[in-house]
Amino acid sequence: MSSVAVNSSTNGTGHKSTLEFPDYRRSVTLKYVKRGYTFLMSYLLTIALVPLAGMLLLELLNMQRTGELSRLLNVAKQTDLTFDLITVVITFSALAAVIVSYFVLRTRPVYLVDFQVFRAPDNWTATYARFMAGSRNCQRFTDEALEFQEKILVRSGLGQQTYLPPAVQMMPPECTMENARKEFEMVVYPIVEELLQRTGVNPKQIGVLVVNCSLFNPTPSLAAMIINKFKMRSNILSYNLAGMGCSASPISIDLAKQLLQLHPSSYALVVSTENITQNWYFGNDRDKLLPNCLFRVGGAAILLSNRRRDAWRAKYELMHTVRTHLGAKDAAYSCIYQMEDGERNIGVRLTKELFAVAGEALKINVTTLGPLVLPLSEQLLFFFNLVARKVLGYKTKPYIPDFKLAFDKVCIHTGGRAVIDEIEKQLQLSNDMVEPSRAALYRYGNVSSSSIWYVLAYLESFQGVRRGDCIWQMGFGSGFKCNSAVWRANRTFKNVHTAWEGFNLQEMREHLAALPNHNSKKA
Repeated sequence: MSSVAVNSSTNGTGHKSTLEFPDYRRSVTLKYVKRGYTFLMSYLLTIALVPLAGMLLLELLNMQRTGELSRLLNVAKQTDLTFDLITVVITFSALAAVIVSYFVLRTRPVYLVDFQVFRAPDNWTATYARFMAGSRNCQRFTDEALEFQEKILVRSGLGQQTYLPPAVQMMPPECTMENARKEFEMVVYPIVEELLQRTGVNPKQIGVLVVNCSLFNPTPSLAAMIINKFKMRSNILSYNLAGMGCSASPISIDLAKQLLQLHPSSYALVVSTENITQNWYFGNDRDKLLPNCLFRVGGAAILLSNRRRDAWRAKYELMHTVRTHLGAKDAAYSCIYQMEDGERNIGVRLTKELFAVAGEALKINVTTLGPLVLPLSEQLLFFFNLVARKVLGYKTKPYIPDFKLAFDKVCIHTGGRAVIDEIEKQLQLSNDMVEPSRAALYRYGNVSSSSIWYVLAYLESFQGVRRGDCIWQMGFGSGFKCNSAVWRANRTFKNVHTAWEGFNLQEMREHLAALPNHNSKKA
């Protein structure tokens, strides 16, 4: 889980400590640039084979046009092999080898056929008043803890229509294993069913199933629950990813992509969600109360395909996935940590190092991703600037590539208002590019790994997508991780998702503009 909503917090002694998201642009580490170009070089042989094949084909066509091939064939019938005929044979052999190599080396395309996000029934709505009434009536929180929760809630960027599961809103709350299973069933089953019906895919056609849920992992697994519900085939490749936090959806996409590279003509179903019922914190440690204030119910189901005949109907093609993991560093490993408090209440602790770690993870991920997506002009400017500073010793500011030239739309994980603001500033994104992420946080709260799909659903509903648009999904999570997925739109379309029907955009803008230190005040 990953959640940051405010620019400051209060430590256990009552003293205020500022959490600053470090500016990744102040320094660029060469090894991460090299890592990005290493990814790019892995495609170089395949890319080089295409012009080589074209050159060989053109040479043969030219020989045919000039009559050289006909003359050589006539000579071959009348005399022994000549040097020119040997040349022709070698050329044909080389062309055949190039074509075969190209088909062997090229990777299968991975298409996103469609996806579905969850919208809870109205009786799950958690207004500020209902949230605070529930916190007071359960009689588990001190007055100081209640005051802290209310303060965070008001400043969080969440609106009045987010959702909490029924078990949490009962009096007293009934956060049992049974109710946690019910929450998963009520969130995941409808979106998977709707997705399969809309795409016309039979459950038995699914060859790969990847489910990620960080904190709730019963036996049988969540993947097994889906297989049982939809009666999927017995040889399905199923994976249940646990404990991977809010950045788990790009990890699931990456795993499904790698499996689809190995199994031709297959469908993969990816399900991203988080369970609230069994992970509600009933203690009074402030560093564990933030998730209560920010996390809400949500889920997404995504259907992937490697069948080329699905290209015409698929919404997107997966271009890149880049994963960054800082778990080798103690501060990064422990900055989001599930543990017990002094009264043995289990909660997720967020430390003051979280922002610094997130900034470092963003720096590495963006630096690695840059060579894969940035236009050549930006890469040359960045390269010459880097050489001037690192090799020639010039004292000049690092050149920060303009990522607006690489991406048409950006889906930022809705971890918190401050995180979205800082990414907007550091990547020099426009307010229009980050408004979808603010809208998803306002309407649904932090829905963990599924948040980037709510942002994409907003984009499809309100802005529409044009053929060729490049879309960047970015997630942060415990461990600590920063993961990216880059998609290219296969066609032009605009459709309103059920999750965004009736959304009042102007109301959201007015609400956010009234909050202190919010970037939207600039607009």
